[in-house]
Amino acid sequence: MESLSDLLKNGEIKNLKVTIMGLGLNGGGFASALFFAKHGANVTVTDLRSREILAPTIEKLSGYDIRYVLGEHKIEDFENADLVIKNPAVKPTSPFLKAAKKIETDISIFLTLCRNPLIAVTGSKGKSTTVSAIYHVIKEVYPRAKLGGNITTSPLSFIDELEENDPVVLEISSWQLADIKDKKMFKPKVSVITIIIPDHLDRYSSMEEYVADKKIIYKYQDKNDFTVCFYDDWGRIFASETNGRAFFFSDNKFSIDMDGAWLEENGCGFIKFNGNKEALLPEKVTLSGWHNRKNLLAAGTALYFFGIKSEVISKYLSDFGGIAHRMEFLRKVNGVDFYNDTTATVPQAVIAAAESFSSPVRLISGGTDKNLDFEVFDKLAGKTEKMYLLSGTATDKMIPFLNKYNILWTGPFNSLEEATGAALKESKSGDVIIMSPGCTSFGMFKNEFDRGNSFKEIVAAID
Repeated sequence: MESLSDLLKNGEIKNLKVTIMGLGLNGGGFASALFFAKHGANVTVTDLRSREILAPTIEKLSGYDIRYVLGEHKIEDFENADLVIKNPAVKPTSPFLKAAKKIETDISIFLTLCRNPLIAVTGSKGKSTTVSAIYHVIKEVYPRAKLGGNITTSPLSFIDELEENDPVVLEISSWQLADIKDKKMFKPKVSVITIIIPDHLDRYSSMEEYVADKKIIYKYQDKNDFTVCFYDDWGRIFASETNGRAFFFSDNKFSIDMDGAWLEENGCGFIKFNGNKEALLPEKVTLSGWHNRKNLLAAGTALYFFGIKSEVISKYLSDFGGIAHRMEFLRKVNGVDFYNDTTATVPQAVIAAAESFSSPVRLISGGTDKNLDFEVFDKLAGKTEKMYLLSGTATDKMIPFLNKYNILWTGPFNSLEEATGAALKESKSGDVIIMSPGCTSFGMFKNEFDRGNSFKEIVAAID
């Protein structure tokens, strides 16, 4: 079989039998189906979910000749396909994937076809905020710049719109990195690795295996590229391995002799490179939380090495307001502020949420386990008024640590509405209620965004 780029160039993609494994409600499955259908391929979409659940996505594809197999997978749809497009969440051990001749993802197809300059971001937490902040600034200089990847916008949705030299900002997860078959075609001009903490250990056998997939982001960079890392033990490993020019960012000031980007105690961000010190982040920014200042600093560092002037970076980072579902302010009810932090899917993110405010914080947390350690909740002691727990396997693991560290809690509640009501009933004016789960959403919700949207609806309906 010819390469995808050759097939597109020769107009032969219409002869391909393409199976899309996992349509989903947003992101790569829909974009892949649309892309191949538009280019004339014979497209089969197969998803374990029902037509009723997937109706919004199917409706958006109603103008195309697509065959649907829903509620099940059939082995012949994989055996007979020239190409299978998988969802990153599907494990490579799937018997259906083992029957496929060729497997790709929406990201790997995009990288096969795209030769535009890339800024790519991976890490454990802060990826979405960092890429969104980068995009917020870069589009002021390059209005045709695009943002996609793990942030729920597949880059296949804009591949046909790209012109030469349009910058592309990609958020890319460890699963997406692992699924890139030809790693050599992934060569970002600037790669960023945000803070590394334990995550997805239900999928990986160890932290080393998890981090090994993260390292793919810089594997084929060279001396003309930049690798931006947080200044910790993992970051120093990345810096020692990359063939790109390694550069650190930190929330502590570096040695006076060391180049790097750092935050001062007042929150201002600076960068020193080749002996020149420049301001990247002002003291006053719209986005709350010290952890978000680190994300903004990572974004500013990436932009600096992409060639954006420091004064432009500082100006536009200051008014970046964040993104949906990540410490998203919803409304004030009788003096109580509500925040949606549904993408806080690890315990460290819950701690960061609690540390973002000097006001009393009430946390709605809990859900499904993904083999994470909640011992770190010792750092929550004294930083939350009370926790309101959602029922789930992770919640069962949380409770002993909450008791150990004398953190007040109530529940578990069988619905988000009950937990929210209990938190509001016990709140007083000046309190902050944050839905920051610290674990996955499966069981009670379709995904983390469904959880966040449900919370937004509940808060909007409060009288």
